[in-house]
Amino acid sequence: MRRRLALLRNHDAHGRKLARARIMGARYPYYLLADSPEGQLKEAEVTRSVPSSQPTRGNIRQGFVYERVPHVTLKSIANNAEIDVIWETWQGKLEPLRAALNAALKQDWADWQIPREALDDKVPKWSDKARTLHADWWAGRIAHQREIDASIAAKAESEYLYDRPYEDRKRVRVAGPFTVDSLSPHRTLAFAIDDGPIDGRVDGVRQSKAEYEAKADFASLMLENLKPAGVQQAHKADRIVFTSLVGWPGEYVYAEGRYLEGEKERRAAVFIGPECGTVSRPDLVAAAREAADAGFEVLVACAFNYEAHAAEFEKLGRVPVLEARMNPELHMAGELKNAGAGNLFVVFGEPDIRIEPVVAGSAGGPVPVVRVRVKGVDVFRPQTGEIESGGTDSIALWMIDTEYDEESFFVRQAYFLGAADPYKALKTTLEAEIDAEAWATLNSDVSRPFAKPRTGRIAVKVINHLGDEVMKVFGVA
Repeated sequence: MRRRLALLRNHDAHGRKLARARIMGARYPYYLLADSPEGQLKEAEVTRSVPSSQPTRGNIRQGFVYERVPHVTLKSIANNAEIDVIWETWQGKLEPLRAALNAALKQDWADWQIPREALDDKVPKWSDKARTLHADWWAGRIAHQREIDASIAAKAESEYLYDRPYEDRKRVRVAGPFTVDSLSPHRTLAFAIDDGPIDGRVDGVRQSKAEYEAKADFASLMLENLKPAGVQQAHKADRIVFTSLVGWPGEYVYAEGRYLEGEKERRAAVFIGPECGTVSRPDLVAAAREAADAGFEVLVACAFNYEAHAAEFEKLGRVPVLEARMNPELHMAGELKNAGAGNLFVVFGEPDIRIEPVVAGSAGGPVPVVRVRVKGVDVFRPQTGEIESGGTDSIALWMIDTEYDEESFFVRQAYFLGAADPYKALKTTLEAEIDAEAWATLNSDVSRPFAKPRTGRIAVKVINHLGDEVMKVFGVA
């Protein structure tokens, strides 16, 4: 059973990687926005009206320009004054052709009497001139009718086909990165029929007995795996191996662990993050404060994900905080047998970043700006169980938020590195020649200069080729 679940887990991980590669390497159609100059022109073309002169902002909430199905009625035809204009315009072109054709064939045909095909068996014989006049007249007659039909369809009441927006074939849309650094801070209260809050709430939120027991069971499972696995730090020799790990009756501290640092025994508080969610900075601060009050020497925080602002929290008073990232395999801790092997709890290092001052001149004098140089990132090697400091070849993507607001990470600059050409697949997908000079500006380990942030902080996120990411917040004075 364990082997079967492991195979399913590996197959699922491979499928996710394959799906991500296909999404990032595919082309997608670009549809005309209704709130765009191109969309206004297309809407005017479809409705046979004057283009709108309203300013556009490219707001997708206003939808696209859609195909439509007309509902033609006798009323819509009778009230369509454009038909008369089209008729008069084309009659000025068709009447001279009809008169010339009648003169060439010595006939007196009306519009409805002109045959669809040339009559070779009639006398007089059709000359080349007569054949040309006949073909021109019928081409104009067909175009005339098509224009009237288009006018009737455009002026009639129509039903929008929302699943068929018009495509802009001059543009190509590709997938871009999408990251989420934290969950929503909002919570929902549960109310009964009488509009009163339901009993059994925890911290203002309803939490049933089953939910509470599930949370407790998750923490117990994590502790069962933490004791034999320990916590892997940057170097294999610095691995934390617990000699004892027992439960602790705290609000944030789940267990008391003891381990040897040389010949001295250390007492550590263990905090377990949620099974589905991220750990915020206030949670770490509260856990560290509780650990300090109980006399612990270190706080070991274990979680699947940490929010952006929690990455810079390293110490509270005399209590250092170790942020260990739990292996996603622990989501299956209840189904997989605990073997005590593998690196299930790993403390990653930080990206090797250097902030360089740059002086840019302007009309008002020198303007202080800075730039960021990335030198490498720590890479976890599962074959050896160690974390090695790699160079820029181990970096797939690194991004900068030059105005970090301490709440969310906004990508303002992004660069792609790596030993191979990072744009080869994209060039193949786009089927177009890309400006090599423009691509070179994105394949760099040095950022473009930018003004010092008003917030006083920047955030740098580095992602390696295995998908592991590390983010660090820096103060810029």
